[in-house]
Amino acid sequence: MAIDLDFSRSYFELFGLPESFEVDTAIMADRYRAMQTELHPDRYASSSEQERRLSVQGASWINEAYETLKDPLSRARYLLQLKGIDIDADKDMSSDPDFLMQQIELREQLEQIESEADPLSALDRVAADIRSWNHDLRSQFAAAFEQKDLATARQTVLKMQFFNRLFDELRRKEEQLEESLM
Repeated sequence: MAIDLDFSRSYFELFGLPESFEVDTAIMADRYRAMQTELHPDRYASSSEQERRLSVQGASWINEAYETLKDPLSRARYLLQLKGIDIDADKDMSSDPDFLMQQIELREQLEQIESEADPLSALDRVAADIRSWNHDLRSQFAAAFEQKDLATARQTVLKMQFFNRLFDELRRKEEQLEESLM
């Protein structure tokens, strides 16, 4: 196998990328496709059992690495994990009172959209606000991680998790509105 299947390497090392929140997703996607082509199980159909097993394990590892690094929230969690900080997405939450109030206000805005004169326009405004705050959080994480301020980086990831869930709610609300207008 031409690919070094050293499973102890980080996902960043696997793709030849610097260990940073900012990644060149185009380069990563190119390397991903090349590695998947190299390790495709069909290429090893007539190989030994061990080589076939390694190609499947390698392809799975590469898929996991790619999926982790292409998503900003997963990438941020992974970067913290590499520094020994694990986050439980289901249990760990931000304790910033201002942020928690902002969460409540955003959820209330989403709930009230249907009562607006133009619900789709109202949804677009809320979506733009959510995207803007999420973008700011990504920038805050990148800066904190680069400065090795892992406590701030962790708190920022907790906030990013909220926005991920809020995006899911936004998509559901958009689907509901579109269905109700049909």
